[in-house]
Amino acid sequence: MQLTAKASQNRALLISIQTPQFKGDEAKASLAELARLVTTLGFKVVGTQSQKLSSTQRMNVLGSGKMAEIAHLTGNQGIVDDFDFDDDDIVDEMLFSELPSEDLPFGSADVVVFDCDLSPSQLRNVENQLGVEVFDRTGIIIEIFSRHARTRTARLQVEIARLNYLAPRLRESTSGNKERQMGKGAGETTLELDRRKIRDQLAELRRELASVQNELKGRRAQRSELFCVALVGYTNAGKSSMMRALTGSEVLVENKLFATLDTTVRALQPITQPRILVSDTVGFIKKLPHDLVASFHSTLAEAHDASLLLYVVDASDPSFRSQLDVVHEVLHEVGVDDIPKQLVLNKSDQLSIEQQHALMAEFPDAIMTSTRNPADITKLHQYIVSVAQDEMVEDEIVVPYTANGIIGEIRSSMSVTKEEYEYEHITFTVRSNPINLARLKKQMQNKG
Repeated sequence: MQLTAKASQNRALLISIQTPQFKGDEAKASLAELARLVTTLGFKVVGTQSQKLSSTQRMNVLGSGKMAEIAHLTGNQGIVDDFDFDDDDIVDEMLFSELPSEDLPFGSADVVVFDCDLSPSQLRNVENQLGVEVFDRTGIIIEIFSRHARTRTARLQVEIARLNYLAPRLRESTSGNKERQMGKGAGETTLELDRRKIRDQLAELRRELASVQNELKGRRAQRSELFCVALVGYTNAGKSSMMRALTGSEVLVENKLFATLDTTVRALQPITQPRILVSDTVGFIKKLPHDLVASFHSTLAEAHDASLLLYVVDASDPSFRSQLDVVHEVLHEVGVDDIPKQLVLNKSDQLSIEQQHALMAEFPDAIMTSTRNPADITKLHQYIVSVAQDEMVEDEIVVPYTANGIIGEIRSSMSVTKEEYEYEHITFTVRSNPINLARLKKQMQNKG
């Protein structure tokens, strides 16, 4: 299954199912976020519907009354059956309430999107009843990732997640003629052939991804001697804008969810000695599909290998605290727990002075910034440099004049605080990280 709708022609109706574990402000915030996800794909959100149920695991997903109401909004193109409900279902249906939404005319929506995950059978049932395209939250997120992935690594990771999502849903898109026997005798059905094809594709993609990951691992190993800062945070928190401000690089900056999927690594500007690297990582989101978390482990490896994590949050978003919890959870899942962290309250230009003071009182150790304020970027630059310098040690290195290349490497990769010229050698007093010092000394011993 893949989104086939032409974005410019799609009018999306969003559906929220509220349960005892997922309700109130949390459900409303999640639905608002789904609206932004759908808008990122170019769809037009024409309305929202909500129903309170005991669970999202029901075979028919929604009560019959609510389903008939949604069918009216999508033009009654499907078959809405009369289902038998138990007492709990009747109570649930009576409890439903709509989120604020304009009165929608008959046939006003041609796509329905649920703010939860639907099983293959649930998806099939709803599509049969409504007669329009139906998507769940995971399907929408995977489509966004598919459209925004640029590098070979990201494309491989997204395709693996997409095929894992597609495999159990093949029956819904391969009905009718897909079930006929191929050739003579009891051969494989087309459905079985399609499933085997997906298994083969996944195996090949995983082999290719493993090869690419080995290349990336080698590049990270080459950078291991340098201090690296990883920008992590919720999607659309302003990480790419901060990356651009700190490094002067022309990275993509868009006010969209998941505008950045590919890890970018650039040197901190103005250049320091030794150089400091800054990496921009994929943004996180609530209810991120597990397959995507798993497949993006290598992308998040930049965070795993970083010397410092900057937790960037959109301080103007009232829900940033729960978003920060999501960041903690995902980083914990990929094994990033022991790396030093610094909270950065971004987009301070969208806050009043009173709001800024209140947040600094709540988060006294945080750094408040706006990427539009050069003074704030200078302050953040100085903070990064100071943390990097705290990790450095001072040492003396005696270098013979005959040691070709060593003198240039010291000056380019270390902070030289003193040089003393003797008859046969130069004595450098340097500040650098212990790994770089050990490597250089070993290199000199081998040459000696």
